[in-house]
Amino acid sequence: MEIEMATEPSAPRLLRMIGPVLALILVAALSACSINRYPAAPVSAATPDYRYLIGPLDTINIIVWRNPELSLSVPVRPDGKISTPLVEDLPAIGRNPTDLARDIEKALAKYTRDPVVTVVVTTFQGASSEQIRIIGEAAKPQAIPYRQNMTLLDVMIQVGGLTDFADGNSAVLVRGKEGGKPYGVRLKDLIKRGDISANVDVRPGDVLIIPQGWF
Repeated sequence: MEIEMATEPSAPRLLRMIGPVLALILVAALSACSINRYPAAPVSAATPDYRYLIGPLDTINIIVWRNPELSLSVPVRPDGKISTPLVEDLPAIGRNPTDLARDIEKALAKYTRDPVVTVVVTTFQGASSEQIRIIGEAAKPQAIPYRQNMTLLDVMIQVGGLTDFADGNSAVLVRGKEGGKPYGVRLKDLIKRGDISANVDVRPGDVLIIPQGWF
């Protein structure tokens, strides 16, 4: 009687046997890596009392009532100051338009009686502390001015969406107004899958970090 001896599986057969197992391990590993380790960002973070703060490179229109020779449009210099007729090196950065108008009135009061000033911002960059910064795997990483009721979807539209290498669901929103507290956001679900539940409010000073994926 011949006894059939068990033989070791050939290399191709062995690969066929362990292939599904490796695939399952790989899928599990990738799923674990894609889980954001930070708490989800709150959907609502509205800022109803928000007031725009002037920043470098803004353009402001200064209107002095009954004094057209003192009225003009000026840029805010990179050092955060403006110069107007009779007033030089007046700080403008971090001021809202109404407060800056009162500052100009005080400065002009030395030269003209009871000046009445209105300040209108015509080109917006905003104070650096108020800007939204997007870094990492965005199509166009940049700093953008915050506007009232701005959401994550508004931000992503402005930066042109995600690159092909982005791990959107591992993105982190760092909240500057909360001492740099990180929140997880689901950019892939929002942009690629149209899941509007992944849309959240952003706040002035937020930083959005978009990491690169494994592949």
